[in-house]
Amino acid sequence: MQLVPATTGAVLFSLLLLFLTCATDAHNISRILAKHPEFSTFNHYLTITHLAAEINRRETITVCAVNNAGMSDLLSKHLSIFGIKNVLSLHILLDYFGAKKLHQITNGTALAATMFQATGSAPGSSGFVNITDLKAGKVGFGAEDNGGKLPAVFVKSLEEIPYNISVIQISQILPSAEAEAPTPGPSQLNFTALMAKKGCKVFADLLSASDAENTFEDNLNGGLTVFCPTDGVMKDFMPKYKNLTAAGKTSLLLYHGVPVYQSMAMLKSNNGLMNTLATDGANKYDFTVQNDGEQVTLKTKIVTAKITGTILDEMPLALFTVDKVLLPRELFKGSPTPAPAPAPEADSPKAEKDSSPPEPLTPDGEPADQAVSDNGSVRFNGGIFVAVGLSLLLGAFVVV
Repeated sequence: MQLVPATTGAVLFSLLLLFLTCATDAHNISRILAKHPEFSTFNHYLTITHLAAEINRRETITVCAVNNAGMSDLLSKHLSIFGIKNVLSLHILLDYFGAKKLHQITNGTALAATMFQATGSAPGSSGFVNITDLKAGKVGFGAEDNGGKLPAVFVKSLEEIPYNISVIQISQILPSAEAEAPTPGPSQLNFTALMAKKGCKVFADLLSASDAENTFEDNLNGGLTVFCPTDGVMKDFMPKYKNLTAAGKTSLLLYHGVPVYQSMAMLKSNNGLMNTLATDGANKYDFTVQNDGEQVTLKTKIVTAKITGTILDEMPLALFTVDKVLLPRELFKGSPTPAPAPAPEADSPKAEKDSSPPEPLTPDGEPADQAVSDNGSVRFNGGIFVAVGLSLLLGAFVVV
């Protein structure tokens, strides 16, 4: 048996660190733009609108950046921060367009979906951008709701990681009446009305009639995510809800809210334990987020619910529908364990029976606490592959 030399081990360890870095942080738009000071204003607003985080979580993306002069034109319109976010969302294409691809567009023109379209706030096709290969090597850009005009042109490529991220400069901000339309701030949003219109009226009505609504509203400006059971699910659950104490009802409603903004992309990448508005320190009131491909589930140790739809997903508020009521373990621990039966007398001819208590049941009549361990787990994409690679590399230290 021969040990691997220390220098070889150091090289292997360095390769492992490089692999882990590539696996967990494929690109960072803030760092890319920081290399180009003339885009500092654009970079700044990507950060404060949380668009930078969304860009970094996307596997395939194109960012159409404008320089500081172009951003000055936008800021002179005195839009709210939410309006600025909509406009900049229109400059983030949900596909890869490097310099070469821009000059080789099939049939000379393409209609690209943007992050503005993905938010659900863009009516009709206003969240699309028209890209056209023009004469003399120019490529034009224009919002779909801009009457076919192409006011901006491709200037240069800033950085490209093929088929992952392309950061390009365009000559000016893309004008769009829909993106620039007045956008209500979070305090002006009636989120219970939004839920009621999208099939969650029962839950919304319970929330409006409870003190829990104030807690939701207090967290709205700083970021809020709500998981809304649909009406059919809530109607079936109402007999159990009515049996809860007043404090229990409030805790159940708060359990469906998370005090941070979590977009669908964030939920898919940030698997693991998540605290809720009901978490108070003494009681956990948490659940585990887990995704299998595009499907995101919420595991509460009592039930596993699936996210079935999106009502609103726009910073700082995300509203999602779920197919089950989220049942916290703190409220639904199952039936109490019965006292052990008296031991049979020594001279009793009756055979001893198993006196172990029955397994606690959930309100649905199923064994509790069988899905998720108490400490939960956190994983990331490629985690299994990294673990296997680590095992192989560590094995190399022992024997050649």
